[in-house]
Amino acid sequence: MLKVYNTLTRQKEEFKSIEEGKVRFYQCGPTVYWTQHIGNMRAMVCADLIRRSLKYLGYDVSFVRNYTDVGHLLGDNAGDADTGEDRMDKGAKREGLEPREIANKYIKIFEEDIKALNIIPATHTPRATHYVPQIIEMVQELVGKGFAYVTPKAVYFDVSKAKDYNRLNKQNLEENREGAGSGDVQDSEKKNPHDFALWFFKTGVHKDALQTWDSPWGEGLPAGRQGFPGWHIECSAMIKTLLGDTIDIHMGGIEHIPIHHTNEIAQSEAVNGVPLANYWIHNEHLLVNDKKMAKSEGTGYALSEVIEKGYDPLDLRYFFLQAHYKSKQNFTWEALDAARTARGRLQSVVGGLSQNKGDNVDEQKIEKYEDYRVQFEEALSDDFNVSQALAVLWEALKSNLASQDKLDLATNFDEVLGLSLDQRQDIQGVRDIPEGVLELVDKRGRLRKEGKFEEADGVRGEIEEMGYLVKDTAEGPSVKRKT
Repeated sequence: MLKVYNTLTRQKEEFKSIEEGKVRFYQCGPTVYWTQHIGNMRAMVCADLIRRSLKYLGYDVSFVRNYTDVGHLLGDNAGDADTGEDRMDKGAKREGLEPREIANKYIKIFEEDIKALNIIPATHTPRATHYVPQIIEMVQELVGKGFAYVTPKAVYFDVSKAKDYNRLNKQNLEENREGAGSGDVQDSEKKNPHDFALWFFKTGVHKDALQTWDSPWGEGLPAGRQGFPGWHIECSAMIKTLLGDTIDIHMGGIEHIPIHHTNEIAQSEAVNGVPLANYWIHNEHLLVNDKKMAKSEGTGYALSEVIEKGYDPLDLRYFFLQAHYKSKQNFTWEALDAARTARGRLQSVVGGLSQNKGDNVDEQKIEKYEDYRVQFEEALSDDFNVSQALAVLWEALKSNLASQDKLDLATNFDEVLGLSLDQRQDIQGVRDIPEGVLELVDKRGRLRKEGKFEEADGVRGEIEEMGYLVKDTAEGPSVKRKT
């Protein structure tokens, strides 16, 4: 029985798909005005692991991840959802390109990155600018039903009309009233300060907006009919068009809970009259040295920087596998060293397994083989606990199962893990470490767990005599050749 933690109810629930054996899954994708950092990549890997797990458990998954290429303002997710410059406009001005050129550039980089991380391509990858007619149609319906209204600056959703508006974020609307919606595009004609924009007119701070479309509203107003959609309505329109009125799973980062996803629910359910999603999944943040990742501090690392330092992208994927999607994960270069060592060891063990069983059929071993498969499936069924599933693989490889059985399990489990264990990898920094050194690293680790620290120090000495250094990190030992 698959159980999923649902942010909407704040509890783990039995998963029941709308259509038996099929899952409609939407993930909020990147705003493509900049290269995505590895924190964003962690979110993509988390969704990929959930998607792979669902497939492993027998579901046919329709997976949509969008590209936001208009309407995501700098104030979004910061409490002022309708304030600031459009991020795509900012990117275009920064590089002297058109917004479409910026989008194309960073979508290409993003797709190269997710391919390097062995993320399965999405079923659909819609761009918001390609869905403007559907967005306008949805906004028209909201206005027609009395859920939205027009001012000289924008078309707003009236949150006072929404049913249980804050049921996802569990916030008190009155506590958030002061300052909500304030900023450099403050609109005195908003009915409520927390109402949010569905459509912006080309006026005020947006008078020079680079991407605008003709709309049914604004006739006779100072701005005219030209404008562009707000961020939140874009996802609602793409979901409705590609997956239907109600989907099984909606996923995004925890930063989307207070505003973006709360607003998606309000507008979609006002139009459709049914729940937007039955299960809301949110991944936690990736920290760097126990602090928030930030470009200003030089810690907003892109995947290209990881590769430039000599790591394989799958080393980073292995690192991500070690923490549950709902848990914060702390990135350090030492932790990535440990992940590289562990992945190299795993690749070495799997690569060395014989293609022949080499022994007679043993009923006890058959039972153990099936037990590992059950344990792996149980880990996935417990809210996609991939880190536990990875531990099951390691236990199977250390067991007395026949080599071919171990290989079968590794290949089967890798359908979820996505580490390309069936391929010989050219692993930077690990490929040339002798098997004997890796065995000594394992031996030292066992001795330390048993409290035999003097013996462990002796093994460290043996490792150093062989020309290698071992360093302990929070994620496990890392190994490097002496320089």
